[in-house]
Amino acid sequence: MNSPASLPGTAATPVGAVASHDSKPLPDEVTQLEVDVLVVGGGPAGTTAATLLARKGWKVLLLEKGSHPRFHIGESLLPMNLAILERLGVLEQVRAIGTHKPGAEFPIDADRYNTFRFERALNPQFGYAFQVKREQFDELLFRHSQANGVDARERVKVEKVEFNDQGRPVAAVARDHDGRELRVRMRYLVDGSGRDTFIGSQLKLKQKNTLHQSAAIFSHFTGVQRRDGEDAGNITVQRFAHGWMWLIPLQGDVMSVGAVCFPEYLKQRRGETEAFLMKTLESEPSVAKRMQGAQRCGEVHVTGNYSYTCSRMTGPGWVMVGDAYAFVDPVFSSGVYLGMNSGEQAASVVDGALREPAREAELQRGMVVRLKRGLKHFQWFIYRFTTPVMRELFNAPRNFWQVEQAVISMLAGDVFDNKAVLRRLRLFRFIYAMTAVRMAPQALRGWLRRKRQVGVEFRGDTLQQGNP
Repeated sequence: MNSPASLPGTAATPVGAVASHDSKPLPDEVTQLEVDVLVVGGGPAGTTAATLLARKGWKVLLLEKGSHPRFHIGESLLPMNLAILERLGVLEQVRAIGTHKPGAEFPIDADRYNTFRFERALNPQFGYAFQVKREQFDELLFRHSQANGVDARERVKVEKVEFNDQGRPVAAVARDHDGRELRVRMRYLVDGSGRDTFIGSQLKLKQKNTLHQSAAIFSHFTGVQRRDGEDAGNITVQRFAHGWMWLIPLQGDVMSVGAVCFPEYLKQRRGETEAFLMKTLESEPSVAKRMQGAQRCGEVHVTGNYSYTCSRMTGPGWVMVGDAYAFVDPVFSSGVYLGMNSGEQAASVVDGALREPAREAELQRGMVVRLKRGLKHFQWFIYRFTTPVMRELFNAPRNFWQVEQAVISMLAGDVFDNKAVLRRLRLFRFIYAMTAVRMAPQALRGWLRRKRQVGVEFRGDTLQQGNP
């Protein structure tokens, strides 16, 4: 393996210029770097992969187009996140910035709700999780990657990747916020660019999800009523006529509140973004009751249709992690966990492929099979979550053959390797089908509505400031 000291071109020396500590490169000058691994994107997926690869001794460059701290949605972690955080060595730091989350609650009506406590999962390693402000969480992971030897740079946008005749990425062109060009030669590429799907977009692999479509509107508030006692830190997932809402307790009396809506509903918005959000939240009595006296303390954000999957997760010399590969719907808070889980596995694949190139295809296949297996279980529940049948089953859970515990394990993120969980989730699908037969008219209406939404377009800028 090459050590950083033995790699040619690792010094950031402008082409055609003499290096100087007293002057900055001009915008038309080009800086060249040569590294083992280039990671695009400084979110949880990219930083996880970068940190672990640097620990294995590889020279890693991580380029993030934005700067930390930055606002991001996806604030609810899963118990299965914690084992990864522990392996990274940041669990206690996350605990310090997080809100203790013992479970997830699903309201039945204005006053009653069912709480699925993570400690009841099948063989739980952690019986809790955390809610976090993503600007704190993401920056923590980014700085931790730097402390572990990653050359992690902010405000540097990768513009394109160049491939050789064998289809392997060999170089990338990036530009910093001052317009200076950076050319990077690398042996492997990890795409952790999130919903930008950098490689997916360049290679035209990104495809609209043909089974699910939704849009969202959300903000942060203070003064939102929390549950009593140990339920105070739980996420609330509230169905309503046009989709579902979330309430996520954060530190400092802040509550993340939003609605994931059918596109046809969000298209009714006519520029009054905050008014539309409040009207939506007030339409559900249990949420309106908790919002009495609340004050908005953040911008109102809107996203357009955001369900997609790339046709490939890997290729010669490259791999996608997290949302760069696929994003469905945040209803089960799976985004950060899926990103970090795939980042951890990608680190093993890249390490193995660099050490033993002949094993690359085998290693990539193993990663794809495992990640798709876990993702499909989340997707199956997500596609059906707003249906009358799923509402019936979540409102009256039964632990027959430990099926309810398996569902809790799914909510905790344990959908990859636990065969006991996977067997019972297949049984839950059978129970769902039998319930659908019993509720045939309602089930059919729910199915038809879901199919109709897939064809509805709603355009909106991801995480852009809404109209006040």
